[in-house]
Amino acid sequence: MIDKLAEGKRVFDIEIAALEKTRDSLDQTFNEILDLITNCEGKVIVTGMGKPGHIAEKVAATFASLGTPAFRLHPAEAMHGDLGMVSHDDIVIAISFSGESDEIVRIIPNIKMIGAILVGITGNADSLLAQAADIVQILPGFEEACYLGLAPTSSTTAVLCYGDALAVVASEMYGFKDADFGKFHPAGSLGKKLILKVRDLMARENEIPAVQSGTLLMEAIPVMSEMGLGIVSVVDEENHLMGIICDGDLRRIIEKKIDIYTVTVDRVMIRNPKTVRKERLAVDALREIKRYSINNLPVIDENRVLVGTITWQQIVKAGIVV
Repeated sequence: MIDKLAEGKRVFDIEIAALEKTRDSLDQTFNEILDLITNCEGKVIVTGMGKPGHIAEKVAATFASLGTPAFRLHPAEAMHGDLGMVSHDDIVIAISFSGESDEIVRIIPNIKMIGAILVGITGNADSLLAQAADIVQILPGFEEACYLGLAPTSSTTAVLCYGDALAVVASEMYGFKDADFGKFHPAGSLGKKLILKVRDLMARENEIPAVQSGTLLMEAIPVMSEMGLGIVSVVDEENHLMGIICDGDLRRIIEKKIDIYTVTVDRVMIRNPKTVRKERLAVDALREIKRYSINNLPVIDENRVLVGTITWQQIVKAGIVV
């Protein structure tokens, strides 16, 4: 009987050992490859066949998301026209642990003809890839985690981590910021948190539930109901925010049997309510809403003029959660 848990841990142990060995082997070659990448005037193109091909796709995606223009080139498709995507200003990073993958070896002459810089990542210093590359990172010898010693496991994990290290350090060298990250991730939750502002989501102009100071409460209730934001703001003649009434406040007013037909909004509104500026990130507005256990915030400008209303529903609907 196989001890499944022990075998699973063995795979972890072997791959961790491979990562540690690869980390400890990093030398000036890593620095030189980084300098090539950060000074590249074209694109970083990552290629590999089979399992290394999947790693190439992930490494290229990490480069791209962290500020280095990059994509994965399938070596077999490259032989049928996709080499046209490679230019002389580019860097091609070819991954092959054996350094002898037929599909990789076959495109090397064309990469040379195009004039792109060829970076090899391999575990075989005597391989065709190592000999042809302009610069080559030789990975140290280590055991594959596959119990047969055949399936690429430790080797692909090591290359994946190596590629991540290149992409992350290059990003630091560019001075890449979280706002830059957001530009490249507009559809994801991370990107939305970094780029969507209150002004992008708030109700504005005719959508703002607001009434003038002196309005009877009975006249303000339909405004709150019609807009469906659970709030009505009270403003003066110049649209400066004076206070708010939320649906929770309205329920308490009714419970106290206050005459909604004679009392004005000024008598029952919450003065000096929590507010937010339209330039703030929507995720910050959501944090404020959660912090104070409220449902919405009036949006004001620097002169306390009411310019919008934002609710937690609007923010969460946009895909932002905290």
